[in-house]
Amino acid sequence: MPRFHHTASAFAAVLLSACLVSAQDTSLHEYLIDSEPWKEVVAGYDFTDGLCVDAAGNLFFTDVKSGKGIYKLDAATGKVGLFLDHLPGISGLQIGPDGRFYACHNREQRVIAISMKGDVEVLLTGVKCNDLVVSQAGHLYFTETPTQRIHLITKDKKHLIADEGQVQKPNGITLSSDERTLVVSEHGGKHVWAWRIEVDGSLTAGAPYMTMWLPVGKTTAAGDGATTESKGRYFVTTELGIQVFDATGRLAGIIAKPVADGKVVSCEFAGKEHDILYVAAGDKIFGRKLKVSGYFR
Repeated sequence: MPRFHHTASAFAAVLLSACLVSAQDTSLHEYLIDSEPWKEVVAGYDFTDGLCVDAAGNLFFTDVKSGKGIYKLDAATGKVGLFLDHLPGISGLQIGPDGRFYACHNREQRVIAISMKGDVEVLLTGVKCNDLVVSQAGHLYFTETPTQRIHLITKDKKHLIADEGQVQKPNGITLSSDERTLVVSEHGGKHVWAWRIEVDGSLTAGAPYMTMWLPVGKTTAAGDGATTESKGRYFVTTELGIQVFDATGRLAGIIAKPVADGKVVSCEFAGKEHDILYVAAGDKIFGRKLKVSGYFR
């Protein structure tokens, strides 16, 4: 399977495109509401992950270790329940432009599409998939952490390895708000990478575009889940907390974790106005209302 080549000159186009987005250098004062701290919204699970959202702001999630399938936090009622059964072991989840769930079914080493009634279409097998994102054009990208690969399943269902060997343990993945750039966090390094997305879905101009802050004495940031805010800023979960970068790659600040000595993995904006940042934190999910809203595809 082909690998797409990257050039420094091409990456300059990615940088220029990103700089044209309205978001510029900011601080967390533009995001945080002092009277709105983290609130526990989901509890009693084992390892929550795979946060994703629908147009109504309902939050969907999985319990990778011991869950039965896909769970739903209702935006209107706040009630939590099992939405789709018999799908254990999903790590990455998103609703695509066709209204179906797309999932990294990590336990089964496959990428699948799932209708809202639970009908499953297998798109790819034999991969140790971690997290994914689907563009409005219908291209699906997913990370395979152990092999250091970024995969592409095109809108016509062709499978390509879009990048290999550059990103140290690729993990979280998201798109820019204009969907011209793919962004992937390193779990085994300190960078968040960016590529230009070509018309055919292929990736070019890959480069370590953002630098995550590191815990004292460590050489890796443990970059994990990622999502995008409506004005183009990136939210990335790390060991230190949720690191926020503007579209030019500058760090705006770090939002503290809900539990200081805990971990955060997946993150997503949901709620009726898509202005609640949710994080999967082990056996719980926490939410925090912000001044900004997420980019909903």
